[in-house]
Amino acid sequence: MLGVVTPPRRVPVQRRSQETVQRILGGAESLLSRVPLEFLTPNRIAREAGMSVGALYRFFGSKQSILDALATEHLKRIREWLEIRVMQPLARDLKADVPRFNPIEFLEKVIDAYIAYLDENVAFRVLALGQLDSRGAIPRHASPVAGLPWVMKSFLVERLRVPSSPELDLRLRVLTESCERLISFAYEQKTNEARDLVLEEMKRMLAGYLFVRA
Repeated sequence: MLGVVTPPRRVPVQRRSQETVQRILGGAESLLSRVPLEFLTPNRIAREAGMSVGALYRFFGSKQSILDALATEHLKRIREWLEIRVMQPLARDLKADVPRFNPIEFLEKVIDAYIAYLDENVAFRVLALGQLDSRGAIPRHASPVAGLPWVMKSFLVERLRVPSSPELDLRLRVLTESCERLISFAYEQKTNEARDLVLEEMKRMLAGYLFVRA
């Protein structure tokens, strides 16, 4: 279900204000690695960031607005992560006339890169998968997997000249929803081996949906 991102109270312009916002976000991220989400409060975030709660409230009006801002920061990083790990190497291969493009392999690399990001960013994984909150910590349209349809559409439309269309947008949205739910299910498994089996099945299913369908 779509939600509305809660904006910060103030948009930091001066360098000092920007540094304060980053301290707040850093404090929230540090706590998310150790503290269940339901126990996260503005007071605890302020203490972790080494400031008063009053200073925190100058920039953020609620815990949710802090989590939304943190999710947005990670979205930017994920896009850069996918661009460097997947898109740029693929573009180099195409320029070098590497044998024809394999869309299924491309999808698998995108998913693998995203999973690697989740593994390296524990706090964000809590937000992304909603592991500690009944409805997830972030609005649907701010979901980290937004990086997946973005990179897919960018490549299909801009580099493979696939026509942009409402059908393509819908298919990418369905793919995103499926990824979110199946990745969450994969991380619920008791062992890494079981998790990887779920992810492999997810790749097969999504490749068939996105590339094999007429």
